[in-house]
Amino acid sequence: MIALSKNKIDIAKVIQAATSDQAGAIDVFIGTVRNKTKNKKVIRLEFEAYESMAIKELEQIKALAFEKWPILKIAIVHAIGVLEIGAVPVVIAVSTPHRKDAFEACEFVIDELKKTVPIWKKEFFEDGEVWVSSHP
Repeated sequence: MIALSKNKIDIAKVIQAATSDQAGAIDVFIGTVRNKTKNKKVIRLEFEAYESMAIKELEQIKALAFEKWPILKIAIVHAIGVLEIGAVPVVIAVSTPHRKDAFEACEFVIDELKKTVPIWKKEFFEDGEVWVSSHP
């Protein structure tokens, strides 16, 4: 499962998409919208994406992860649109036979997603807004 969602992400559905009877581990990363960045109060976030390119890039990241670890299944869903504090903008689930591989692969996927996928984040503060670079 690779998807962009304009609706609330169904975390259980993402985990189910990565579930395998052969898995000894499913590692799940759930990103959340926090209320503060660099001591500034965050009001909300907005995510925009070049959707067709984002899906292609997520598929490439998935393929790279499959080359590096003995992955059984991967599910990646990223939200687009306006998200309030506490909302979930991204869920990644990776299943492998053993936990270390699941942890490493899941970390790889979120790191690569932030580096290469054309999804942009705007933070809204009480005194303005700013587009955020994924790795400043």
